Amino acid sequence: MRKLTVAILFALGLHGSAMAGLAEGANAYNARNYALALKEITPLAKAGNADAEHLLGLMYYMGRGVPRDYKQAFAWHYKAAVQGKVDAQYVIGAMYYTGNSVPQDQKLAVQWFRKAAEQGHPDAQHALALMYRYHVAGMPQDLVLAYMLCNLAAANGHRNAIEQRASLVKQMSQEQIDEAQAMSRNWKPGTPLPTQSRTGGSGS
Repeated sequence: MRKLTVAILFALGLHGSAMAGLAEGANAYNARNYALALKEITPLAKAGNADAEHLLGLMYYMGRGVPRDYKQAFAWHYKAAVQGKVDAQYVIGAMYYTGNSVPQDQKLAVQWFRKAAEQGHPDAQHALALMYRYHVAGMPQDLVLAYMLCNLAAANGHRNAIEQRASLVKQMSQEQIDEAQAMSRNWKPGTPLPTQSRTGGSGS
C-alpha cells in the first residue's frame, strides 16, 4: 500500500514540475525568448506532454528557435493531436488539406478538422462550414450544416464565420435557417457533429 502511495506522489510530483516547465517555456515563447522556450519545452515534449508537443510543433512550423522544418512540425503536432490536443488536431487537418510536408489527403483533413470542431475549435468549425458550403474535399453541399458551423464558430468570436453566415442567409430559405439555428442550439461540444440536415442539401 505504501509503495502505491509513494508511486502516486512521485507521479504527481513529476506532473507538477512538468507544468512549471511548460509555463516557463510558454512564457519564454510568448516573450520571443525562443532559446529558453526550446530548452524548457523539448524534454517535456519528448516525455509525451501534449501541450509541449504542440508548442514544439509550432516552433518548427514557424522556424522560431529552430530551423523551419515542416516534417518535424507535423510529427510533433501529430503526437499531440492523437492525445486530443485540439489546436494540434486543427493544424494536422490544415497540413493534410494543403499537402504541407505530407501527401495531400482531403479525407484525412476532414477527419482531423471534424475532431477539432467537435471539441469546439472555431477555426475547424469554420473550415468545415466552407467545405459544406462550396462542396469541396468530398463533402456534400449542405447550406444548413454550413450555417450551423458558422454559427458555432461565430459564437466563439470567429469574424470570418460571422461574414460567411451573413452571406449564407441570402441563399437560404426561412425553413433552412430555422433548422440550422435549432441544430446549433441542440449541439454540445464533445458530441458528434451532424453529417446531414433535413433541408440543406443541394437542390432544396
